[in-house]
Amino acid sequence: MASVQFTYLFTISKINVAAAILLQYLAPAFIALYSLLFAKEKLHTATMISVFGAITGCYFVVGAYNLNLLAVNKIGIISGILSAASFAWYSVHSEYGMKRYDPLTVVFYSLFFGAFTWNILHPPFEALLYVRSPLQWGLIIYIAIFGTVIPFILYLEGINLIRSTRAAITGTLEPITAAGISYLFLNETLEPLQIAGGILVIASILLLQFKAQYDNNTPDLIRAKKK
Repeated sequence: MASVQFTYLFTISKINVAAAILLQYLAPAFIALYSLLFAKEKLHTATMISVFGAITGCYFVVGAYNLNLLAVNKIGIISGILSAASFAWYSVHSEYGMKRYDPLTVVFYSLFFGAFTWNILHPPFEALLYVRSPLQWGLIIYIAIFGTVIPFILYLEGINLIRSTRAAITGTLEPITAAGISYLFLNETLEPLQIAGGILVIASILLLQFKAQYDNNTPDLIRAKKK
């Protein structure tokens, strides 16, 4: 957890936010690769298509086609890839952890040891020594609760229900949601390619859903044929 938080924020500090988001959403590909090479799981064609479609869709949604990716800060790119790898590792091992513990327990310990790690690497509670306005503290608390704790709880609940690969792919709806909110409340317009990317992400998630329903219904169909 300490690595997930640091690499993502460090990446944002070095490169464009859109590029940082795109790099972190390589996580589904890393999870699929881990499942194939180390967990020895068979990845269905539909899953692979969904991974590729979701990442490609995110590329268009965040407008990465407007960026000169070859000119982007190299340290930022490395950090972004590490961010995706850290998030993938966290997702996979959270799934293992939830075989014994409920999602709330896994989130609590991951956040606790993440905070503990940073209070070792950084002077303990140094942030509390700075004078901040009530508004600044309100924003910090808001980010801590609604930008970290609740999203991770919901994400692990998703992993608990549909496993890490599918949950990570479904999580690529985040930039689409951000684009929609920006359009409604900030009057930011969406380019045609961004809209097309959003449709591609949604189509990839729907493909996963149809595949899951097919897998669930197949045993019933086989039993019905035998009868």
